[in-house]
Amino acid sequence: MTTLSLRRGEMTGRTSAFAVLAVMLSLMPTPARPEPLTLLDGLRIVTEENRIVRIKQEEEKISHADTLVARSRLLPSINASYGQTFLENQPGLRAGNLVAETGERSFYAYQLVIQQILYDFGGVNSLYQAAKLMEDTKRLDTTRTRNDVALAFSMLYFDVLESEKMITVAEREIESLASHAQVARELLKSGLITRNDLLQAEVRLADARRKLLNAQNMRKINGARVNSMLTRPLGSPLEVVEVIRPYSEPPAYEGAAEVAEKRRPELQIADAALKALRYEETARKSEYFPKFLAQGERDYTKNKYLTYEENMGISLLMSLNLWSGGSTSAAVQKVQLAQSRLAVERRKLADDIDLELEKYHLDAVNASEAIRVAEGAISQAEENLRITRLKFAEGTGIARDVTDAIALRALSETNYYRALYDYYRGEAGYLYALGNNLKDEYER
Repeated sequence: MTTLSLRRGEMTGRTSAFAVLAVMLSLMPTPARPEPLTLLDGLRIVTEENRIVRIKQEEEKISHADTLVARSRLLPSINASYGQTFLENQPGLRAGNLVAETGERSFYAYQLVIQQILYDFGGVNSLYQAAKLMEDTKRLDTTRTRNDVALAFSMLYFDVLESEKMITVAEREIESLASHAQVARELLKSGLITRNDLLQAEVRLADARRKLLNAQNMRKINGARVNSMLTRPLGSPLEVVEVIRPYSEPPAYEGAAEVAEKRRPELQIADAALKALRYEETARKSEYFPKFLAQGERDYTKNKYLTYEENMGISLLMSLNLWSGGSTSAAVQKVQLAQSRLAVERRKLADDIDLELEKYHLDAVNASEAIRVAEGAISQAEENLRITRLKFAEGTGIARDVTDAIALRALSETNYYRALYDYYRGEAGYLYALGNNLKDEYER
């Protein structure tokens, strides 16, 4: 009776312990599952929070400050000065034996001067217009950088999706080869095949597992690269969402060069920079001519010997630089050479954009055709594998035919997924080359 009571007590104690453990486990925080990241969500993040974009935004603010500095030269300048004078001797005037004091030994004075440029042959205004255009180039450069980052992120996103599909293909190949190896073992026991047939299946299975490891490693690397662009820790879990876009027809190429000519921010930057250099040339040439100014001032000197301690006046001034060692002509020549260089760079940039358009268009066209071919090859590979398995199970086929059929199916699926994401990459590159905003394109 005592033994039975002890056993019941032990069971009750164990039950209570398990209950307490279950409660503690239920109260423990479970690791949060990462939010699925769509391509559009990622584009929204990187185009606003990416470090490169933030750097460009800061450069934009700096350029705006430069514009304000240039504008300040169009406005009046106001200067004030104050001074206290201490003399050792009393100022005076001697006339024979007569000495007359003319000033105090200690006095203070202050002055307020307002100066405004009336006309300088467009010099200051040209510098202001040039500064505004350079601010526009910084704004356009931020737009270009956002699209650059969006293109880079899109390519990485498609790489992640492709690497996940490669994992799926490898896992399916392992599953098929493992099943085939099991069938081969049964047939070997029955004496219907040789051990060599089983060894072939096991070697292929080991190779498929190696492919799976490579695919998983590539997925980790691509995930880390995406996290880096999202300014997240590299090892953060990343769950991506499949992109569904039509790929039946490649993008139209006719008239693409004309569209890119109008939309590409790089060309707009070059055009704005050329205009800014023309304004700068005008500003440099204005130094050959006089500058006309108006100046108003108010003076006060604490001196009881003066007739008027306080005085006010206005002046019309003209200043002309007669000789500066040839610096003005050298500055004009420098700006003209910069214009010539930039014009050549713009033409080269336009040619590079045309080449970029053609490359991405051909990539998309080739990938689109490869998708059609690969789709048919997948169904053919499936049918080939089915027939080969039946023959092998009936004893009329050989093991190598089955492993070859499994490899062919894996190859056809690999080719399909690579062609699919090659198309997506080519399409993204083509839209970028046209000057389209990728974030806006993927919002549609």
